[in-house]
Amino acid sequence: MFENEITDCCKALKLGAAMAQTSKSIEAETHQEFLYKILLEEIKRRNEAKRVRYLNTAGFYSIKTFEGHRFDEVKLPAALSPDSIKTGEFIDRKENLVLYGNVGTGKTHMATAIGVNACNAGKEVKFFRTAALVNYLSEQKSKGNLTKVLKAINKADLLILDEWGYVPLERDGARLLFQVISDCYEKRSVILTTNQEFSKWITVFYDEQMTASIIDRIVHYGHLVIFDGPSNRLKGALMKN
Repeated sequence: MFENEITDCCKALKLGAAMAQTSKSIEAETHQEFLYKILLEEIKRRNEAKRVRYLNTAGFYSIKTFEGHRFDEVKLPAALSPDSIKTGEFIDRKENLVLYGNVGTGKTHMATAIGVNACNAGKEVKFFRTAALVNYLSEQKSKGNLTKVLKAINKADLLILDEWGYVPLERDGARLLFQVISDCYEKRSVILTTNQEFSKWITVFYDEQMTASIIDRIVHYGHLVIFDGPSNRLKGALMKN
């Protein structure tokens, strides 16, 4: 009774149509308790929908988690603990992480797991291979869509740039990447995964002043996490002598 009418009201109020179905199963002793419980269920439904949407639109190559993850071969600064990494406390403080180490040591896995946890906590995340982002920005700039793309990136709580410094950039691409980092400064967290020490970033951006400005913005509210173990890919490789 009244199910169709309730559904129509939910649509008019832009509430979930599922509220009509949910209302059948809610038990309450007062009208206020009923209203509270049904609104609480709607909040849970919206949060779950947002969580799934954020995971689907983040751009992760694959979903990684911290299940079974060990920090034995990772050097954390004094200000960070494994728990603070997992919970992403630094994101709320708009701090940055530079995950530095050789290829195959788990940098991308950790960055992804942090991003997945952030999505599950209701935070918006954008994940890019750095070179792919620069190519995308250049393409959208040529189409006149750069402002729109930057606006979408700037909505994120966390920006993850994987393989930072792996591929030298053209000057226009370097300027676009500098703009992204500048827009993030003091507004959102950035995670970089890289095998290039800071002194070698000049080979990526070519311009000393631009390189210094990027490092300054990343380091000012940043933490360096060092991966100094052997390559996990080599340890688990099928092709062995």
